[in-house]
Amino acid sequence: MLTNNREFLEAVIKVCIEGKEKRSVIPVGVSNHHIHLNREDMDTLFGKESELTFYKPLSQEGYFAAKETLIVVGPKGDVERVRLLGPLRNHTQVELLRSDERILGVRLEDRHSGQLNKTAPVTLVGPCGTVVNNTGVLVALRHIHMNYADAALFGLKDGDTVKVRTYGDRKLEFDNVLIRLGDFDTEFHLDTDEANAANLRSGDKVKIVLNEKGD
Repeated sequence: MLTNNREFLEAVIKVCIEGKEKRSVIPVGVSNHHIHLNREDMDTLFGKESELTFYKPLSQEGYFAAKETLIVVGPKGDVERVRLLGPLRNHTQVELLRSDERILGVRLEDRHSGQLNKTAPVTLVGPCGTVVNNTGVLVALRHIHMNYADAALFGLKDGDTVKVRTYGDRKLEFDNVLIRLGDFDTEFHLDTDEANAANLRSGDKVKIVLNEKGD
């Protein structure tokens, strides 16, 4: 009986290890610069009670790219056709690329989504008006949207960080990748600047590497 129990436990451990190894390989979602608007700014830029027009779904259920775009204007220049993502949010957030800095003439901060402290101002130009934003302009830090089942499997909680290892000829390892828990499909998100450095496209696979104690 003891042997049977031992064999059963060993089988369970093997299944857990294999499951963990399998789930550690996750898809990539690459984001270009984009904008999330609140209701007030949507009204100013596109007209009162205007709505976003569905263009295509994003990888996470309930989120979509809209047909509408804006011009982002800085002290030095502007970036045209920056796409809006839906649905509308409580706060407007302008997620740009490090490479946009030279065009706009602003210094952008690396931040996690939702950090709305004072930032370098940019002007958003729409068909019906303009909005100056100086609280939500940022370069979004890379992160993993993770569901609760996968988090339990890896022993992770919201706000933890891991490493992500890529494959291929330009393989590299990304440190300090934030875990964001929710009702998500587990996916690694990064912007096009970082994706280009590793030759990554949306749908490619990467591997989660848990931090060693002391990292």
